[in-house]
Amino acid sequence: MKKNKKPVILITGYLGSGKTTLLNNILKQEKRKVALIVNDMGSINVDAEILKKNGSNVTECPMFELQNGCICCTLRDEFIQQIEKISNLDSIEVVFVEASGISDPGAVSASFLAYEDENPNTNVYLTSIVTVVDADRIYREFLSDLKLRKDEMFNDIELSQEEISTLIVDQIEFCNFIALNKCDLLSEDQLKEVESIVRDFQTRAPIIRSVNAEIDIDKIMTKKPFNYGQIDSSSAIQKAMESLKNPSRSSSGCVDEYGISSFVFEARKPFNRERFMEFVNNRYPTQLIRSKGYIWFSDCSRDVQLFEQAGRNSSVMPVSYWIDALQEDVKQSYIASNPELKENWDSRFGDRENQVVFIGRGYNKDEIMLELEKCLDERAIA
Repeated sequence: MKKNKKPVILITGYLGSGKTTLLNNILKQEKRKVALIVNDMGSINVDAEILKKNGSNVTECPMFELQNGCICCTLRDEFIQQIEKISNLDSIEVVFVEASGISDPGAVSASFLAYEDENPNTNVYLTSIVTVVDADRIYREFLSDLKLRKDEMFNDIELSQEEISTLIVDQIEFCNFIALNKCDLLSEDQLKEVESIVRDFQTRAPIIRSVNAEIDIDKIMTKKPFNYGQIDSSSAIQKAMESLKNPSRSSSGCVDEYGISSFVFEARKPFNRERFMEFVNNRYPTQLIRSKGYIWFSDCSRDVQLFEQAGRNSSVMPVSYWIDALQEDVKQSYIASNPELKENWDSRFGDRENQVVFIGRGYNKDEIMLELEKCLDERAIA
């Protein structure tokens, strides 16, 4: 292998498992010069924005954002183009890729393998695929389904590809490291049960327990090239290789295969805090798998609020200040340094707005949009 090749680490995992948090923690430990590729299936790349706002050393890293699709299918070509671009950056020493929550790592790695085969002198190579597994969510929502899949797997019965558990299994099967996250939410016996079912599908990869995705970076790093041969007989890689041979399959993307789709709610009006929280806590659609975005409340025009929902869990917390809420001299200085802000600047509310990506299957978009509009505080803008 060519000396000084740049290792590529792919971080994958189901929606809300903690991929962005893990990447943030890794960046705080990483001493090398990093490039990032962040993929989000929504039209707004919330994960990339979180990385920027949370600090770490991401502001010093070249970041390539791929949104409104998945790098395993609809954004496959764009992903490879970014890999090619990074391979020619002499200043970069390591590349981290955060895949979208519904990306199939087998398909991503198959694309990478094809790229390496076609470009033997490339300066990058895949070393690690880290799958982040939400231990609490696996136990509460998917354990029985995964057990059923395991039993039928041994009976040579194939389950429907429309089941979300299939996606979770694909992600668990196709990796060489597993970050078992949110372990503090389960008892030791419950954790062992989750680890047991994970091990049924992934016999080789070390399982690393974590809380808040805090993992020693050395535990998920290797200098060895990713061993495609070890798992090229798994269902995930077979489907991925078939999709490469049949490009028409990739055009439909993940949405058709898993029944998952997304939409964005945007509004230049604040939410009424009480109405919004009542909706989230009591009437939130069960069809929504994952939601994430920035919102603002009429009772606090200063704070940027990060709203997140994953399964049965949700949270709202202040993470930053709106630029328009800063002192005038600081605000003007920031705008002067970031002139692109003017493109979306409102004469009354500045940069304040609600932008939330919703991901799910079988939901009624119109009903959800109407519910969200009812949560807006019209009196605040009268």
